[in-house]
Amino acid sequence: MAFLKITFVSLITLYILVGLGVYFLQEKLIFLPEELDKDFSYDFPAEFEEHFLEMEDGGVINVLHFKSDSSKGLILYFHGNAGSLRRWGDVTLPFVDKGFDVLIMDYRGYGKSTGSRTYQTLLSDADRLYKFALDRTSEDQLIVFGRSLGSSFASYLAGKNNPSKLILETPFLSLGDMANRVAPIYPPSYFLRFNFKNHKSLEGAKCPIYIFHGTEDNVVPLESAQKLYDTLDPNQAQLFIIEDGGHNDLSGFTRYNEELSKILGSE
Repeated sequence: MAFLKITFVSLITLYILVGLGVYFLQEKLIFLPEELDKDFSYDFPAEFEEHFLEMEDGGVINVLHFKSDSSKGLILYFHGNAGSLRRWGDVTLPFVDKGFDVLIMDYRGYGKSTGSRTYQTLLSDADRLYKFALDRTSEDQLIVFGRSLGSSFASYLAGKNNPSKLILETPFLSLGDMANRVAPIYPPSYFLRFNFKNHKSLEGAKCPIYIFHGTEDNVVPLESAQKLYDTLDPNQAQLFIIEDGGHNDLSGFTRYNEELSKILGSE
C-alpha cells in the first residue's frame, strides 16, 4: 500500500513538474526568432520602404512595405514562426511580381522589433498593422495572407474586419490542437499562454477564404488544416491540397502557383 502511495505521489509530482516546464518554456518552443541589429540594412531586388510602428506599451514593430510598379491591391502578409524579415522579405517578392504591394512585419523579438511578447500584445500589433494598411489602401483592395503561425493573426483580423480575401498557407485549427499532438495529457486551456484559435477567429469572417496545405507537412499535419476547413462554410472557403507538399515548399508546386494566381486575379 505504501508503495502504491509513493508511486502515485511520484507520478503526480512528475506530471506537475513537466506541466510547469511546458507552461514556462512554451514561448521558446512556439517562437523561433532571428534578432537583427538596429542598423541592419535590408537588401531586396524590389522597391520597399522600412517603417517602425511605436506601440502604446513601448513596443516597436518593424514593417517593410514592398511596392509594385502598378499596384492591383495590397497584401498584408503574416509570416511563420522562425527567422526575420531578412528572410521573409524575399517570400513577398513573387506577389510584387504579380502586381501587388505587400506589407509584412516582424513580431516582437524578431528582427528589429522589440517589446513584451504576450498573446494580447501580438494581437494588438496585428490590429495596428491592419490600420496602417488601411492608410494605404481601401479595404476592398486589401488581401490578408497568413502562413503557418501567421495564420493566427490573419484569421484574427479577417474575423473582425472585412478584407477582400483571406489566404492561409499551412494553417492549423488552433495551437491547442497542435499541443494535443505533442502533450495530450495537458489541457491547452490551462497550459497554453498563446492558444490562438483560428476556427474561433474565423466565425466572424465574411470574406472568401482560401487554404493551402501539403500532404507531407511534418510541422502542421494536413489533418489540422482539414479540421479548420470543416468548421467553415463550404460556400465561403476552399481547401487546396498539394500532393507531396511539405511545410515550406508549396511555392515549388505547379498547382499551388496556378491556384494562387487565379485567386489573385493574375490569370
